[in-house]
Amino acid sequence: ATERSTYLDLAKMDWEPSPFPGVWNKVLYEEPSGRRTILTRFEPGAKLPRHRHVGLEQTFILEGSLVDDDGECTAGNFVWRRPGSVHRAWSPNGCIGIFERPNEFLEQPDRA
Repeated sequence: ATERSTYLDLAKMDWEPSPFPGVWNKVLYEEPSGRRTILTRFEPGAKLPRHRHVGLEQTFILEGSLVDDDGECTAGNFVWRRPGSVHRAWSPNGCIGIFERPNEFLEQPDRA
């Protein structure tokens, strides 16, 4: 890190489990306010329960695809949603993407 820049070697960072089965995270940036940028990996079939985006949702998919009730975001594409948006998300075949958080989860994780 320098006074102006912080470089992360993602290959040296461990994937951290999330509360949701098959969803793993690497926190890339975090502020005391709770704003975070996260690299997230979904295993095939992994899903997030119904949740509300506290702020603007921004998602960039690097590999695979992420699906919700509005459509599918595929590798190399970006989707954003307005603050307060509520949806579920899942990845039929797995994916890796960059997400901005936080979310307010409205349902408990599906442990089945």
